[in-house]
Amino acid sequence: FMLLYLAMMLTWFLSLGLAAPPTVRIVHSGLACNIEEERYSERVYTIREGETLELTCLVTGHPRPQIRWTKTAGSASDRFQDSSVFNETLRISNIQRHQGGRYYCKAENGLGSPAIKSIRVDVYYLDDPIVTVHQSIGEAKEQFYYERTVFLRCVANSNPPVRYSWRRGQEVLLQGSDKGVEIYEPFFTQGETKILKLKNLRPQDYANYSCIASVRNVCSIPDKMVSFRLSNKTASPSIKLLVDDPIVVNPGEAITLVCVTTGGEPAPSLTWVRSAGILPEKTVLNGGTLTIPAITSEDAGTYSCIANNNVGNPAKKSTNIIVRALKKGRFWITPDPYHKDDNIQIGREVKISCQVEAIPSEELTFSWFKNGRPLRSSERMVITQTDPDVSPGTTNLDIIDLKFTDFGTYTCVASLKGGGISDISIDVNISSSTVPPNLTVPQEKSPLVTREGDTIELQCQVTGKPKPIILWSRADKEVAMPDGAMQTESYDGILRIVNVSREMTGTYRCQTSQYNGFNVKPREALVQLIVQYPPAVEPTFLEIRQGQGRSITMSCRVLRAYPTRVLTYEWRLGSKLLRTGQFDVQDSTEYTVGSLSRDSYGIYNCNIINEAGAGRCSFLVTGKAYAPEFYYDTYNPLWQNRPRVYSYSLQWTQMNPDAVDRILAYRLGIRQAGQQRWWEQEITVNGNIQKGELITYNLTELIKPEAYEVRLTPITRFGEGDSTIRVIKYSAPVNPHLREFHCGFEDGNICLFTQDDTDNFDWTKQSTATRDTKYTPNTGPNADRTGSKEGFYMYIETSRPRLEGEKARLVSPVFSVAPKNPYGATNTAYCFSFYYHMYGQHIGSLNVYLRLKGQTTIENPLWSSSGNKGQHWNQARVNINPPTSFQLIFEGIRGPGIEGDIAIDDVSIVEGECMKSDQPANSAVGTLAHIRLIPVIILMSVLSHQR
Repeated sequence: FMLLYLAMMLTWFLSLGLAAPPTVRIVHSGLACNIEEERYSERVYTIREGETLELTCLVTGHPRPQIRWTKTAGSASDRFQDSSVFNETLRISNIQRHQGGRYYCKAENGLGSPAIKSIRVDVYYLDDPIVTVHQSIGEAKEQFYYERTVFLRCVANSNPPVRYSWRRGQEVLLQGSDKGVEIYEPFFTQGETKILKLKNLRPQDYANYSCIASVRNVCSIPDKMVSFRLSNKTASPSIKLLVDDPIVVNPGEAITLVCVTTGGEPAPSLTWVRSAGILPEKTVLNGGTLTIPAITSEDAGTYSCIANNNVGNPAKKSTNIIVRALKKGRFWITPDPYHKDDNIQIGREVKISCQVEAIPSEELTFSWFKNGRPLRSSERMVITQTDPDVSPGTTNLDIIDLKFTDFGTYTCVASLKGGGISDISIDVNISSSTVPPNLTVPQEKSPLVTREGDTIELQCQVTGKPKPIILWSRADKEVAMPDGAMQTESYDGILRIVNVSREMTGTYRCQTSQYNGFNVKPREALVQLIVQYPPAVEPTFLEIRQGQGRSITMSCRVLRAYPTRVLTYEWRLGSKLLRTGQFDVQDSTEYTVGSLSRDSYGIYNCNIINEAGAGRCSFLVTGKAYAPEFYYDTYNPLWQNRPRVYSYSLQWTQMNPDAVDRILAYRLGIRQAGQQRWWEQEITVNGNIQKGELITYNLTELIKPEAYEVRLTPITRFGEGDSTIRVIKYSAPVNPHLREFHCGFEDGNICLFTQDDTDNFDWTKQSTATRDTKYTPNTGPNADRTGSKEGFYMYIETSRPRLEGEKARLVSPVFSVAPKNPYGATNTAYCFSFYYHMYGQHIGSLNVYLRLKGQTTIENPLWSSSGNKGQHWNQARVNINPPTSFQLIFEGIRGPGIEGDIAIDDVSIVEGECMKSDQPANSAVGTLAHIRLIPVIILMSVLSHQR
């Protein structure tokens, strides 16, 4: 609750043309194995598989740009989780190899072209290597004899490419070290395979071989090894299935497949696979035995047992499981094909066909009955079974020269020879009343008028005996039916549609099918469906902001409606009726308020009505001010030499300040992150706020390193406007387009400084209050640069085991200089300053170097000092003019003894040249704000340095 101490100082200034198009940069979390800059254009971020990828998109621009992440891999675009796409920080936990690729950050705010930057993410990994053994003369002899050549193949998937080494026992095998050994890579591989060739096997070649796969410890990925023992018994696998092929079973039975090995050294491993996908979930595996309890038709298919011991090719044996089934029994009646009449008549031929789906088809048998008595094939009653390739599972009964005595019920019974499956029985009645079908639509059923959202039944009346299946489809266009299929079956001629939509308006066709009826030309009829729906209008909702005393006009337009006739409208404010009317030829209606007052604010509704219902335009008329927009493009944490608190320069512009009444004040709320209570204060506004005017309000006495939520609400005579909220954090700038940088090493991340891997030892973060009680006297600072014993600084510890001349190097983050006009005469100048402490009789040297982008091996000396400078802090200032992105390097060199500790503190880089007159060591200069077009610099003097 240190917020009680908030003291707020208000600074106003105007920057015309503050709106700026976006710029964007991508920075990483520091978990990368390596960051490379390729050809000044492509950044490559290398990370180990399983680590967390974290990329942050740093943007400038006002209004605040919207950010979107996308990724490409090869030629295909891949959008990942929507929750991640629009965040500034893209975070992928447990990253996998397929997630490597180029990641793009796109920022846009409606001004100019969107800003886009990309970074290529390279995921490093190393899989376990696999050794397989092969012979030069086939794989048929089952074991390796003398005078044979053997190939040991080692394969490992990796990124970057793997390097292999071979051992025989403890002996390292190299090309040329043994005449009987040859090591090479096949032409058709790309480095992922290494072959050890043993020529004409010798007794000493029977040994234990090891393949070591290495990616040279990149990303700290350890080497991986696999071993294989080669002997004169080594042999490829062979297996046998103790089951029939195929296996025909009934549903519900349990099936067991047994696979046994008949050879192979080392002992092969056995696995079962299914050709149609994964094994059923209920499968029980026990070694080479596979059991499926209560088998179903879905479990049918080819099952294969595979034996593998990495010698030669895997052995594979398969069997096919067939589950008996009978389904979909149908019939049709075919009148005499030699006459055009579709009716059945005495003295003519008639054929009855019966069809089922049977598995297996070769077990299918049919029996025919007449009135319950068995029927055998004769000269007048001819029973045939259709060619299975033409019409599988079909039987026909041809009645030649139909007689009156032939009338009756004919039954075909389908069964499977293996039994266990219920028969399918189909009855067909042949009589004087057996007539072809006819279709009609009741007069009142077409056209059929309904309303959107209702349930409707389309009806076709079917006459005839037997009644066939009716097929419904769209007649007016090639689109699917409401159930998604192109045709819908109906057994009673009715098509029922639930929740009718306007797209279903149109003509529907009903027609007879040949199934369960006559095999004649289909009969068909048409039904027209008309769906009424209420008017669709625009806008459905619109917010109008306007100040008191001004006029507004609202317009509501009809887009479509059915029926389009008899359209009426009514305007209401709340429940109060304002105006009614009827459309003639126009498609819109307007309502005007001449002079807004408090009573005329509210929700206006325009209802446009037809027979099916009403469409509504809603207008929210309000005098609320628009939300302010926070300005993010300056370095907001203010420079203070105080360890526990910090200040923050809060900046914003007002969105559409002239849209409503004059803004009288802002209500500022602030709370510590995670807290519930807001602390609020009003900031009075004098005069009119101009469009693009930048307002600054300095927050002080904020607790380090806590983050805060800030809420800003404009107030007019109407009342409170829309609020906007942002989070403010105390942190050093990360890789900024440099305007200013300040670092007192108070943060845990030491302002993103890093230790150089090429030096002898590291710099250490320390405060006098936390240093070791056994510290070396007569060297090093007694407090940080401000005199505080709690404040932190960086120093080199020169006690043993350090030796004279050893170096410790501290490297700054990369600072990206803002792009300049290519025709400009000079680069931007910066004032680089820091405080140093060099006290002790054994002080060595402190050097500072400048490293430019792309010149990783070249470092330009900036500043240097050696020897004892006394027990106090000194300030160094250097003007720098970097032409491109750069880093600063602090190099401390150990002197001849242990009293040689060197310390640095309060590093800063500020745009503009250093002031010519020296500043006292206990003063601080802070730049509150830099505006892109009109820089305004405010100097703040810190009166107290108590911590």
